[in-house]
Amino acid sequence: GRCYAVPGSVCTLCLLATGLRAFEVQLVLRQALPNIWTVLQDEGVLVRKVSTQYRWYLQNTSCDPESRWKEKILLSARGFSVFFQMLVKAQKPLVGHNMMMDLLHLHEKFFRPLPESYDQFKQNIHNLFPVLIDTKNVTKDIWKELNFPRVSNLSEVYKVLNSDLNPTKNSGPVIIHARKCEKYVGMEYPHEAAYDAFLCGSVLLKVAHLLLQRLHGNSPIPEPCFSQYLHVLAPYVNQVNLIRAGVPKINFPGPDYPSIRPPILILSVRKWLGVSEQQVYHEFHNLCKFDVRRLTRSQFLLLTNKFKDLRNVLKEYRGHPTLQLSVYRYWRHSPNVNCLLQVCGIVTTWAVLAFLLGRPSP
Repeated sequence: GRCYAVPGSVCTLCLLATGLRAFEVQLVLRQALPNIWTVLQDEGVLVRKVSTQYRWYLQNTSCDPESRWKEKILLSARGFSVFFQMLVKAQKPLVGHNMMMDLLHLHEKFFRPLPESYDQFKQNIHNLFPVLIDTKNVTKDIWKELNFPRVSNLSEVYKVLNSDLNPTKNSGPVIIHARKCEKYVGMEYPHEAAYDAFLCGSVLLKVAHLLLQRLHGNSPIPEPCFSQYLHVLAPYVNQVNLIRAGVPKINFPGPDYPSIRPPILILSVRKWLGVSEQQVYHEFHNLCKFDVRRLTRSQFLLLTNKFKDLRNVLKEYRGHPTLQLSVYRYWRHSPNVNCLLQVCGIVTTWAVLAFLLGRPSP
């Protein structure tokens, strides 16, 4: 379309949008009407009728921010993918806490759809991020050795390492917050991205310093550098913790480590009609915190990661009149296998009967 107002005529469009959105409106107007010019003002977008020659002059002057705003709009539209490409290009160590879900999300949303092959997924992630450090894997591995109290999240890990329980509390690296993050000094902001990043990085440095101190024993060590920290963390690199899985952690460069998980238990319920997964969980939670999944109407699968708790439950409920516990065996307990065996049994029975009844009498 064209604007048929008298050259020099001015009108103002009042907008609710600001910033990039307001400039998008200007771009749409300029593209639709070649004989106008727009200027963003406090009260809205000022639209002026201009000649074609003057429009060309305005578009090619250095003072017009159109090209700069276009770059910002494109950058805004790309969002986190810009940061993802920076991480991949940098090839620096990528640090996270219990980061398996984060890696799956990065692969699915910013690289490619998740592959069908587990090995292909491992190869893709390793090519994208050659050095992965999962602080959950590091702390879990050394927590018992140091006799630290049990923790359940990243914030609790940070508090223990920042307490007097940590023998290297006063000799570790000093972390100074940026000006916009000084609020993290005295207050907790769980699940705020920058705060979680601060916790994760702090835990990594404190654990690395602790490992380095243990390596040197009682001998004093000079002020350490990050390469020394990476050296003591080398046994944990590229290993990401898994929860309730067949293996304790993923080893991205090569084969996974053998499973050290306790076996799955199967619970058979008698004389307890309508029992739910939540009721089963509460039945055992004083002895062990099981993951509970219904298998059949009266059977449930129970999963824990502690051998001691599993032994205690089996001992406590041995001979129980209502709840019968045993180790789950796929070929014995799977409903699919049982159904297949029943079908095979029926078919075999009918085949035998047909053979016997179809034989001619002597």
